[in-house]
Amino acid sequence: MDVLFSNVKELVALAESQNKPISEIMIEQEILITKRTREEIIAQMDNNLTVMEKAVERGLQGVHSASGLTGGDAVLIQKYMASGKSLCGDVVMDAVSKAVATNEVNAAMGTICATPTAGAAGIVPGTLFAVKNKLNPTREQMINYLFTSGAFGFVVANNASISGAAGGCQAETGSAGSMAAAAIVEMAGGTPQQSAEAFSIVMKNMLGLVCDPVAGLVEVPCVKRNAMGAAKALVGADMALAGVVSRIPTDEVIEAMHKIGKSMPSALRETAKGGLAATPTGKALEAKIFGKDKVDSDTVNS
Repeated sequence: MDVLFSNVKELVALAESQNKPISEIMIEQEILITKRTREEIIAQMDNNLTVMEKAVERGLQGVHSASGLTGGDAVLIQKYMASGKSLCGDVVMDAVSKAVATNEVNAAMGTICATPTAGAAGIVPGTLFAVKNKLNPTREQMINYLFTSGAFGFVVANNASISGAAGGCQAETGSAGSMAAAAIVEMAGGTPQQSAEAFSIVMKNMLGLVCDPVAGLVEVPCVKRNAMGAAKALVGADMALAGVVSRIPTDEVIEAMHKIGKSMPSALRETAKGGLAATPTGKALEAKIFGKDKVDSDTVNS
């Protein structure tokens, strides 16, 4: 497959040498790979943005999953923000609430845009619609935000993994939080290298995060991990914009994540046999949802 870049070092070098934002390099990459026109590619991303908008709007109205495990937390966070008591500030908490809103819609079998996966789908849009209120981007800039996220996601997907089953939740919410941080930096006027630094800072602080869904459902702890991923994305972006750098290059951070994921036991990679899923409460919730006989049968068969 012909590509303009295959790692972050190449991506940043292209952006710097051609004096272009990372989002533009990603658009050109898509044109090269898919053989579609610029207009077609941008139109598809515009549609993705619309899907994200609708998911956030629906989640903020209050949704609940069929299992009863998740729902309504996005509304609670918005009410807390309105009270003026938030310690983190409105941008962080707005991102958290909108990340939760999106993932609650996913848990309720609603339509979302996988960024990069359904389980991590709240982080990129959650941060985007939170910083929108501060940076006042145009529609084009919001679309570019998604292309910048996608550029880094492309590298991770092709050099490591974005699958919880393959690499733990570090590969899902870890990647999403890092992608969002890189995109925030570009939207805020940072350099391509600062986007890479933001990605690294966030990913380094998500390394080793396991995938342990209670009852095997993408709800607990997934929804709240989207919340924390959104918060870390904003902090990482701010650190990079302040001039903080990662001592470990981005591509090496991604490779480290990949190796850590491969070394994780299967119980911590989306099988619901370890971590929070294996706690007494986790098992009790599974039995309540699916019935004790099925849970006992699965335990015997495993």
